[in-house]
Parts: sequence; structure tokens; C-alpha cells
Amino acid sequence: MKKCLLAVLPILPLAPFTAAADDFGEADPRRPVATYSIVAHDAETGQMGVAVQSHWFSVGSIVSWAEAGVGAVATQSFVEPAYGPRGLAAMKNGAAPRDALAALLAKDENENVRQVAFVDAKGRVAGHTGDKAIIHACDRQGAGYSVQANLMETDSVCDAMAAAFESAKGDLAERLMAALEGAQSAGGDIRGKQSAAMVVVDGERHENPWEGRIIDVRIEDHAKPISELRRLLVLNRAYNLMNAGDAAVSDGDMEKANALYAAAADLAPDNHEMVFWRAVTLASVGDVDEALPYFKVAFDAWPLWRELIPRLPASDILPDDPALIQAILAVE
Repeated sequence: MKKCLLAVLPILPLAPFTAAADDFGEADPRRPVATYSIVAHDAETGQMGVAVQSHWFSVGSIVSWAEAGVGAVATQSFVEPAYGPRGLAAMKNGAAPRDALAALLAKDENENVRQVAFVDAKGRVAGHTGDKAIIHACDRQGAGYSVQANLMETDSVCDAMAAAFESAKGDLAERLMAALEGAQSAGGDIRGKQSAAMVVVDGERHENPWEGRIIDVRIEDHAKPISELRRLLVLNRAYNLMNAGDAAVSDGDMEKANALYAAAADLAPDNHEMVFWRAVTLASVGDVDEALPYFKVAFDAWPLWRELIPRLPASDILPDDPALIQAILAVE
């Protein structure tokens, strides 16, 4: 008897690049894992991404795949995760999404229950919905994007996603978010809501496949996963600004660094860790007077930050200067 693919996927690691070709899609699919998703390319920035929502635990762990400078993949319905890494590998080697997807579908004995979408760094898209995907099932392709859905409450979800994505303003992540919200406004998953995920990568190829990730967030189990995804997207943006601020410090541009730190604080005003590391960064480059008020805010919010200060010089995060350490700890 063939094993149920979904019974093992959540707990066993995959080895998609070493599996034999005749292993592809052999498992007998039993249960749908995903519902609606979007893959998209931003022609202005070159960014690519995938976003998904489902009434299934940890949907992002198997549906959403992306590699900077290469493309993004969503594989759902009765999921075969191999479409993700194998699709990216094919596009990385120069295959157009349509050709890469067709080649993989030809090897899959269960293609009639799959739902898959590819987008590449040129903005080319391809989508597939098998004729056994659970109704309501649909996919739509537009300029630089593909939306797909199955197990929907209504038959208008794909149209709603496409319209929301096309009309949304802002960067790619914001437009992906709008597409998910559009799907939910049209009824969404007939089973309800549980998990969501978003991955956005930049348009440049990197030496390592894990580099170039701008956004990579998941909501594994939540009563309102779309709302939670939006909250985490804001927080992700704040941390990206903090990282950019640190890079500006390394470049010696303190004016730019402080502007980036301030923008991060505006997005996440209650995050005392951001305040603490901003203070540490300023102190480490000699801007002690500017750093001390931020240390006060951090210490007031989380007193244990004080205990961390004397440990930092040993890791070369603060200068090994007793007078500096004393000045910081004296903040009241």
C-alpha cells in the first residue's frame, strides 16, 4: 500500500534533490493542505515573493518557496513539496516557468490533484490546477503574478485576489498582503483560517540560496492568521530598518543610521530590544551622550538589560572601558 504523503511531511526532513525521478509524486495523496496563495514579481525592484493562507497547521513550511534572483513557487492542494526546490533549481538553470512546471507535471502521476504556480526573475509566470482539486478551485495569471485557490467558500476568490493585487499600492510585500486580504474578503477557505506565510526575496542572485531574503515570516496556528501576518510584516520591516542602520554605522554614516533607527522605532515603538541595541551601537562608536537616554528607556522597560552590559566587552560589542560601562550602568 502506498503511504499517505501528508502523514509524514510535517515531521520528516525532505531530500528533494537526491530523490530519484521515479519517486516524484508517487505518494498517494489523501488530504489537502493549502488553500489560497499568490506568487509574484515586482518589475521595478526585481523582488519576488509568495504568500499563502490555509486552514492547516504550518502551511508555510511546505507551500512557499523562493530564492533570490531565481524565482518563487507555491505548491498546494494535495501538496507535493518537491515542486518547490525542483522548480527553483530548473529556473536557476535557465528554464522558463512554463517549461519547468510542464516537465515536473509530466513526472507526477498525481498531477490532477496538484495546484502549483511559478514566477521567475524575469516576471514570467506559470500555473496549474489539476482537475481533481477540490471545488471551488481556480487560478489566474496576470502581469508578473499568479493566484491560485482550492477548497474555497465561493468561486470568486481568485478574481478577488487578482483585483486586490493589481490595485494595491506599495512594495511587493504590501501587494501580496492585499491579495491575501482580498481572498479572505471573498470568503476564503471554506474550512476557516489557521496559518499563513510570506517570503520575499531580492532580484539579485547570491552565492548561497538562503541569502537575499527580505521577508520570511510564518504564522503556524492563529485564530486570525491574516491579521497576525500583517502585524509581523510591520515588525519585519522594523528589523530590516535596524539592520540597515547597523550597516550605516559600519560605513561611518551616523546621520543615516540614526534616521533608520528612528524609522524602526516608529514602526515598533514598544520594542525595547531595538532601543537597547541602538544604544549599544551608538556607545560602541563613541556617541555616549546620545546613547544614554536610549539605555534609560531600555532599562526602564526591561531591567535585565543592565546585567547584559558588563558581558558585552568580552564579545567586542562594547569597548573594554570600565568608565564607559560605569557611565551606562549609572543611568537612572
